[in-house]
Amino acid sequence: MTQVPGSPHTPQDAQGDGGLPGCSRHPDRPTGVRCTRCDQPICPECMVSASVGFQCPACVRGGSGTGHPPGATAPRTLSGSTIAADPRLITKILLGLNVAVFLAVYANGSLVGSLDLVGLAADPGQFQLVGVAEGQWYRLLTAMFLHQQIAHIAFNMLSLWWLGPPLEAALGRLRFTALYLLAGLGGSALSYLLAAQNQPSLGASGAIFGLLGATAVLLRRLNYDMKPVLILLGLNLVFTFLWPNIAWQAHVGGLVVGAAVAFGMVHAPRNRRTLVHTATCVAALLVIVAVVWVRTLQLLG
Repeated sequence: MTQVPGSPHTPQDAQGDGGLPGCSRHPDRPTGVRCTRCDQPICPECMVSASVGFQCPACVRGGSGTGHPPGATAPRTLSGSTIAADPRLITKILLGLNVAVFLAVYANGSLVGSLDLVGLAADPGQFQLVGVAEGQWYRLLTAMFLHQQIAHIAFNMLSLWWLGPPLEAALGRLRFTALYLLAGLGGSALSYLLAAQNQPSLGASGAIFGLLGATAVLLRRLNYDMKPVLILLGLNLVFTFLWPNIAWQAHVGGLVVGAAVAFGMVHAPRNRRTLVHTATCVAALLVIVAVVWVRTLQLLG
């Protein structure tokens, strides 16, 4: 996977592409959203959900003695989550898990054969089910954290570190975690459905492509300039289909699921956010389960 920029936008001057002003606290981040109280431009990290629109942190602090503006029960992110003190916590945890599994595999290479994604395989002279089709469904999840080559994990973790924090800040910890896991599972499911039954695959690329798709959805929601992320997405898709030994199914599956889940999260009506977010995640999970079930029936039928 190619390297990605440090945030879901390209640093620009206060008046960037399309004439968008820079955030009042982060001038390098062009934004089309303004505080409903002071009219200052604000980026996703600075947005605090109020009864109408979004407000900046300064207006939130000065709104009342409790630190919340009138009409806002508590500071909220773009998707309605509470604002966390560390908007990179889940990203750090995911990165740590990937590195820990990589070190475990480095110490014991036999772990790969029990954790990677494979439908079923045949031993010479004796047909033996090995993998998801046999009931080892955990492989759909463990394969997301599995890497063998240093270059492979390096590209994926750099992409996670660059794409993760802005999304985590905008969506909140729980929603960001759900997005990452569902995107990774979506990539595993499509790979399981379309790849050869005895072809093992591994890596966090499906989840990373899900974050890339979610970034595009978020930028569209905020009326940011879409050209940088679309160019990046196009380059990664070209790389996916032209470079050998890449599970394109995982990339496409992760991209589709990540974009779909993010769309439900950032476009949900304010008064029904929890319901819509939950329904979106459940629907995505049910589709993933259905795909896995259909493929399993095909392999064992």
